[in-house]
Amino acid sequence: MKQLYNRVMMLLTVLAFSTVPSVLGQAGQQVSPPLGQTAEPQQRAIGGDPIQQLNLTPEQREQIRSIRENNKSERMAINSQLREANRALNEALNSENPDEALVDQRLRDLASAQAAASRMRVLTEIRIRRVLTKEQRTTLRALQAEALENRREQRQLTNSEQRQQRVEQRRALQNQRNGLGPLLRQRENQRRPRL
Repeated sequence: MKQLYNRVMMLLTVLAFSTVPSVLGQAGQQVSPPLGQTAEPQQRAIGGDPIQQLNLTPEQREQIRSIRENNKSERMAINSQLREANRALNEALNSENPDEALVDQRLRDLASAQAAASRMRVLTEIRIRRVLTKEQRTTLRALQAEALENRREQRQLTNSEQRQQRVEQRRALQNQRNGLGPLLRQRENQRRPRL
């Protein structure tokens, strides 16, 4: 869930700080489909530009930039509190004789800072989503679902590769004999008289 949220925030940040392409398109760039029409499926599969797929107007981009700028100082203060709470908790845990009451207080401070950071991210996202049209929000949800599916597939691929590596490591360990075992069995079979 946190990865999805981070991906969404990254997308919204890209939206906020991206440059505004010409309405007519620039040399070498594709022109976005009009609102209400979706981009070609192949473009999405390739990982087309989400900014173009959302087809933001210059006014929308400016509004999103303004939302991000208005929250910048508060976001920095909250992030500072979060870092400080983490540092204080680590200090309490790493002391010679950790005090449970102090650790408990540091945990509450950390939880409070994390809640404030989450609240800030969610409120920022809500404000940005209000700037988007219904079609753009639908496109954004589709992009998020696609990103989630890509991460799932990547995780499955990684897990599969890790399983394959473990199997290969086991096989390599089994094959690391000194080679005398099978030869000794062959010699023993040769020495035995046959009946």
